[in-house]
Amino acid sequence: MTSSPTIAGVRALGFDVFGTVVDWRGSIAREVNQLATRKGVTVDGNAFALAWRAEYQPAMEPIRQGTRGFTKLDVLHHENLLATLEKSGLKGKLDTAEIDDLNRVWHRLDPWPDCILGLRRLHHKYPLVTISNGNVSLMVHLARHSGLPWDTILGAEPTQAYKPSPQAYLGTAEYLSLKPEELMLVAAHNADLGAARKLGLRTAFVPRPTEYEENGTKDQRAEEDWDVIAESMEDLASKLGC
Repeated sequence: MTSSPTIAGVRALGFDVFGTVVDWRGSIAREVNQLATRKGVTVDGNAFALAWRAEYQPAMEPIRQGTRGFTKLDVLHHENLLATLEKSGLKGKLDTAEIDDLNRVWHRLDPWPDCILGLRRLHHKYPLVTISNGNVSLMVHLARHSGLPWDTILGAEPTQAYKPSPQAYLGTAEYLSLKPEELMLVAAHNADLGAARKLGLRTAFVPRPTEYEENGTKDQRAEEDWDVIAESMEDLASKLGC
């Protein structure tokens, strides 16, 4: 199968990771529920995961605006975790080591079921890199946890910029010695793809309808005519001739 005209010239694929490749909500909810059971308290792990994630974008905004120096995501996650714990049944129940271990749940998130096979197929044809807000050590641990076949870890920490800041995308292309149009972002988030497209990157949409809730409303479908619209990571591999 040959590439379609819309994707001719693509030389590497860059992936959003949280939500697109790994199921952060389900993974965090499971661990929080297990932790709450051990502590003998009642906590809704799903609600906890969503509350923790709700702190994600606001924590990065001062860095995007230049009022805070670049701070890696592990640190932001830890700050956000402390705020989330204050409003949960786990308040005062965890010691420092337990808080640190819970913060590292982001290092051991499980992938969506279609990802490993789909990524391996894509890897036969394309270099695969991350374009994630996750810091390097986090991404490395995620890769080793699940066998994600990245060729290298790029995105926020290497470029010192959080998406959707332009440097997060353009800096990734520069690291690969590629023109923006030679790099395709694969993501489950229309806003992420829109930011990349404005900078000249190619775009591929893979839906994750249950990322935020079982009967979700956010990013349920492609909202623009992206270069490739796939049903799964395996479907993306087929559409890219892998």
